[in-house]
Amino acid sequence: MNHPFTASPALKWAGMLLVAAALAALPLGLAAVGQTWVRVVNLALLYIMLALGLNIVVGFAGLLDLGYIAFYAVGAYTFALLGSPQFGLHWPFWVSLPIGFVVAAVFGVLLGAPTLKLRGDYLAIVTLGFGEIIRIFLNNLNAPVNITNGPQGINLVDPLKIGSFSFARSEVIAGLSVTGPMKYYYPLMILTVLIIGLNLRLQDSRIGRAWEAIREDETAASAMGINTRNIKLLAFAMGASFGGLAGGLFASIQGFISPESFSLLESVSVLSMVVLGGMGNIPGVILGAVLLTGLPEFIRFTVVPLQQWVFGRVVVDPEAIRMLVFGLALIVVMLVRPAGLWPSSIRKRELVSR
Repeated sequence: MNHPFTASPALKWAGMLLVAAALAALPLGLAAVGQTWVRVVNLALLYIMLALGLNIVVGFAGLLDLGYIAFYAVGAYTFALLGSPQFGLHWPFWVSLPIGFVVAAVFGVLLGAPTLKLRGDYLAIVTLGFGEIIRIFLNNLNAPVNITNGPQGINLVDPLKIGSFSFARSEVIAGLSVTGPMKYYYPLMILTVLIIGLNLRLQDSRIGRAWEAIREDETAASAMGINTRNIKLLAFAMGASFGGLAGGLFASIQGFISPESFSLLESVSVLSMVVLGGMGNIPGVILGAVLLTGLPEFIRFTVVPLQQWVFGRVVVDPEAIRMLVFGLALIVVMLVRPAGLWPSSIRKRELVSR
């Protein structure tokens, strides 16, 4: 017996339209609670882009990358340098974002080329070093020629604008008060959906199957005629490009970037999203990104009032509690569900067979 959604295309389209309508109305509903939650959702969409990009490298191709946040930084600084008073350039975002996308992909190839023969821990150490090198360069490229403004960062980064319509400015549209975060939600959601669609297509393509073959056994994949060098470089480039796109959007939303925003902790957080959700499984990666993005806000809105109610003051800093809960959650998940909360069927079979 066929499932009703597979048997009736009309029901399938109706369901998709309902989901689209719910997503379109989401910022309006969240705004009634508070603008903070709209910003949290926007941040979650950025992390979904980052996690999906890293999933190509770690989940599909099986290449452990601990310096992924470097591509996020490259995209952010590319967008900022092309749209801020730093160089006096104010290029439109439809030019700056694709350039950041391409520049990040180039950096992905530059990282991948010298590491083609490295695997496992050795690859992790090299990528970790690459991420730190990029951050240190950004922190020191203010002399003798001031390019990145060093640790002070780049301020007054241009927001997304279409003509006179700015996504950062609050205004009344059709009788509704629409804030900057509410406006930014829509381009973020559109780009996130496009990235999800591209990931789904890549996963089921010949390239996606080649990545999976390399992940399972690179020697066997090479013996079967797969050009492992090009396929691995493509994985690095594709994953990096999504990070660069997210970085450009981050710079636009924040209006300010500095090297402190691209620390090792950020790389570990994105990798944890992929591992927690389920490496190689797109819905699982999205789930991991949403959960780990919402965790700090959940703690802030529960732990702080609880401490004030019990002790009359804040005894333990919420950030310390966040890291404690974060670590405990990862330990519990790895013990109970080592393949992640929503693993891919292939990964689940591998763990069961062992």
